[in-house]
Amino acid sequence: MVSDGRVGHLRALERELDARGLVARVVRTRSGPAFLRVVNPAAASLAEDVTCAPAPESQEHYFWWSWGERMHRADDVGGAAGKLAHVLQPLDQRPAREMRPAGRP
Repeated sequence: MVSDGRVGHLRALERELDARGLVARVVRTRSGPAFLRVVNPAAASLAEDVTCAPAPESQEHYFWWSWGERMHRADDVGGAAGKLAHVLQPLDQRPAREMRPAGRP
């Protein structure tokens, strides 16, 4: 099955995210591609659905954000997990320098 490789990438990312304290589960639907549902258990409203598919211009697989933007190479689950962990972190837990308005020291 074509999607088996994609699901393998999603499962690898699932394990990496679980190790970082995020809740991640591969979801398979009858009509669409499998995706990874990721939730920050400390702030359940912070969640993301990630898919895995080849880039249009190559056969290299990537993880994709829910809005269709390419996130990260599928062969680097650590890098992808870092991006997801950052995005799903509540603002009040991010370093102060990230919360300052643009143009302010």
